[in-house]
Amino acid sequence: MPDATSPQTNPTVMWYVYIVECRDGTYYTGITTDIERRIKEHNHSSTGARYTRSRRPVRLHYSENANNRSDALKRELQIKKLSSKHKRSLAKSPLDTRESL
Repeated sequence: MPDATSPQTNPTVMWYVYIVECRDGTYYTGITTDIERRIKEHNHSSTGARYTRSRRPVRLHYSENANNRSDALKRELQIKKLSSKHKRSLAKSPLDTRESL
């Protein structure tokens, strides 16, 4: 069970939804509280997602803020339901035009 300081229960922790491009040109969408750490895990650790482990290296292409874990999970699901074309368009959008949740 998470304690009071864990990201799941701490309301001051910022959550992020992110899209990485894998070596084979596919995209992976996930959530995290620390994007830099998560990208390192995807590229160098056994704690990276199973999908990305065989497609290393990955490169961050997109991220957006979420108010909490629930909002991040909802947005992640929305993005995962997008077509490849729409994911590619989102991942290639300029940083300054991205909106946060």
